[in-house]
Amino acid sequence: MNRRHALTTLLSALLWPPSLPAQQQRMPGIGVLVTHPPLTDPIFDYLRASLKKFGYVDGKNIKLEARTAHGQLERVPGLAEELVRLRPAAILVANELAARAVKKATGTIPIVMVGYGANDPVALKLIESYARPGGNVTGLFSVNSMLLPKRLELLKEALPGISRVAVFWESSFGRQQFDELKRAAQPLGLELQPIDLRSTEDLEPAFKTAKRDNAEALLLGFSPLAWTHKARVAQLALEAKLPSISEYLEYVEAGGLMSYGSSNSDNWARAVYYVDRLLKGAKVADLPVEQVSTYKLALNLKTAKALGIKIPESVLMRADEVIR
Repeated sequence: MNRRHALTTLLSALLWPPSLPAQQQRMPGIGVLVTHPPLTDPIFDYLRASLKKFGYVDGKNIKLEARTAHGQLERVPGLAEELVRLRPAAILVANELAARAVKKATGTIPIVMVGYGANDPVALKLIESYARPGGNVTGLFSVNSMLLPKRLELLKEALPGISRVAVFWESSFGRQQFDELKRAAQPLGLELQPIDLRSTEDLEPAFKTAKRDNAEALLLGFSPLAWTHKARVAQLALEAKLPSISEYLEYVEAGGLMSYGSSNSDNWARAVYYVDRLLKGAKVADLPVEQVSTYKLALNLKTAKALGIKIPESVLMRADEVIR
């Protein structure tokens, strides 16, 4: 090696240092925006377990950036903007409020709906169509809110003698679900008693109102608040002697009587499939929105016994999950 070549090599080394180690390079960020659950909620366990199946580990090859409004819905737009400033590879959202806030904050970062199930995303203009969503929103639509009439039918079949049902719902997520439920109640001979939930402080008064007005059963509408406090809701329903039905299997596992809906863990797993596709270069506008088509009926026979209820064989035979 001559002197001139040696100097050139030395200057190149000084001007162009080697690449940083892999762990020091910027990992792709994955944002998550939820409106109610704490960051210790089981949904984050579902998310991390699903990411691991696709080879992603938080802190090793991706970085999770999760934000929650803890039920303070006025904070959602600010949290959406905060996540957008971090420029993640994608942002996961679990309901309409979060989806709309993130979409308002960015027209470019991919938004992945996780079992989003309150109102039709096409009607809300979040997407152009299911097959070709366009824009920057894709993911899952679970139609869980559209299953409210089916849950009411199941409640009536399990408890044929009831005539008055309390309905806990959150008006912040729209009236459509309750309007559809009223139409379904008439042929079943059921009178509905709507009770709006706005905060955790409303839970105990809601049960007192239901009992005061002679409700004989309880249907839980789409409610992130009820999901977050499912164990408390199940306990209060038991204390009030109100047989209840929800969309969440986890509600039955927490002590609720019945549930009928899609699987939360499955929904988060499928959402991670979208994240994986995006990280590998897929365009969000080309990823079709999927409508969840698998729903499970779950029963808690321990709760039925505590309530003094015998579940009819016709309902029991159709159950996918039974807690005895």
